[in-house]
Amino acid sequence: MKDPYVSFDIKNKVGYIEFFHPNHNAMPSDVLQKLEQIIVDAENTEAKVLVLKSGGERTFCAGASFNELIAIDNEATGKAFFSGFANVINAMRKSGKLIIGRVQGKAVGGGVGLAAATDYCLATKYASIKLSELSIGIGPFVIEPAVTRKIGVSNMSQLTLNAETFYTAEWAKNKGLFAEVFETAEALDESVTTLAEKLASYNPEALQEMKKVIWKNTEDWDVLLSERAEISGKLVLSDFTKETLKRFK
Repeated sequence: MKDPYVSFDIKNKVGYIEFFHPNHNAMPSDVLQKLEQIIVDAENTEAKVLVLKSGGERTFCAGASFNELIAIDNEATGKAFFSGFANVINAMRKSGKLIIGRVQGKAVGGGVGLAAATDYCLATKYASIKLSELSIGIGPFVIEPAVTRKIGVSNMSQLTLNAETFYTAEWAKNKGLFAEVFETAEALDESVTTLAEKLASYNPEALQEMKKVIWKNTEDWDVLLSERAEISGKLVLSDFTKETLKRFK
């Protein structure tokens, strides 16, 4: 079993950011912090475009670490925990480089948020998605702005309220989360590489200006996502959520 990691490699002016955790790529706080820092540090590299991907062949990202979630015992710790994905999404938003998402498998909770926060996302047919937070007594408050921005309020609500259902990659494509869906990981990788290297050959100033246009009207997200993390941090301490979480121990 591999150890968790976050890596960064540059090839042909494309920066490949890869995260991994042996528990279905669930993201504990330390991995999220490393991911955020690498996205920030990539700003000062020769990479013209970034690709966000995860290790392994199956799950893209199972969301936040359940073990950490169960251990939360006060509001400050709760807010800090839920700020993990908020900080990564804001780092992606504020990056001057376009970010391509490579989603090879299932995405749950925060994993859907990461996919939504990319500027262009490609996936395989195995990349079904689910927002399961309501089923355990919280909600996808932190990632909601990114998800809604990509697929709209109606589709976000459908995902959120039908919290125990996986929606297919084709559904996610039809709603605007994925640009294309491929039969195999090999076909996905070929398309990701081709697109990333093509973009990296374009005028970098034009790419930066396009990034600003894509993320127009999100300047309040530093505050907004922090407020959302606070909401989740309180809800995780509720009697309902605590009782629900006991079943997963």
